[in-house]
Amino acid sequence: DFEVDIAAGVRCGFSWMNFKGILGNDTLRKAVLMAIDSEAICHSNTIGDLYTPGFSVLPSNLDYGYNNLNNPYKYDLDAAKKLLTDNGYTYDGDKLMKDGQQVTLVYYSYDGRLLNEMTESHVLYLTALGIKIDLKESTSGDCWDQMGAGNFDLCNNNWTTVGTGDPTDFMKNWWGESSVTDTNFSRYQNDEYDALFAEFMSNFDTAARKEIMQKMQQILIDDAVAIIDGYWSSSFAYNTKTVGSAHIHTADYYWLTNEIKPVA
Repeated sequence: DFEVDIAAGVRCGFSWMNFKGILGNDTLRKAVLMAIDSEAICHSNTIGDLYTPGFSVLPSNLDYGYNNLNNPYKYDLDAAKKLLTDNGYTYDGDKLMKDGQQVTLVYYSYDGRLLNEMTESHVLYLTALGIKIDLKESTSGDCWDQMGAGNFDLCNNNWTTVGTGDPTDFMKNWWGESSVTDTNFSRYQNDEYDALFAEFMSNFDTAARKEIMQKMQQILIDDAVAIIDGYWSSSFAYNTKTVGSAHIHTADYYWLTNEIKPVA
């Protein structure tokens, strides 16, 4: 006697990459993205399409030019391996090596919104690339602590991108002036991105803001700043014996609307 209503969400699931560690190497970050088939993961029985696959930090259903963006790191394991071997990495059997050591990444995750399941899927793909993963499935609080301290290479999170209907606060996560212990956990800095972000904060023309945000997204994509899980759907179930109709919107928390009606 239950109905389920689902809408495209405004949350992005993504794994931070720590630019101050081994993932400060551009080639390695790009190869990591090329080695993970996000579409297959999202459409798998494990994830069950509760994430919509994508490659930008802002969900594809938001009006910030997603369809005009270019993904240069589409899934191609062989191309990822070639990119690595063309740029100073070697293989010892199935192990990816750098300076005589197998490439190892410390990967944090926590239970919630299928983050552990997403992370475990990433581990399978990255293992196929030859990377050793030190997987630490912990708590959300511990993950925040480790990110603040910089004690990670990858950490999987799920964030609301437009909590107030605007992506400014979310996009501060990659702003060079943001605190590395509060928002810029990647320790990322790009002068072009910072200039565009400053322009975005001071320009209130709707069309101009969309164009600026599209450019900002493309910079983050090109710089391979994060593994994108996809975009988490909003959903709820309601009992048709007591609820006559209900509809969920893309807003993350604000579910109570005049469209939820009791049975007459």
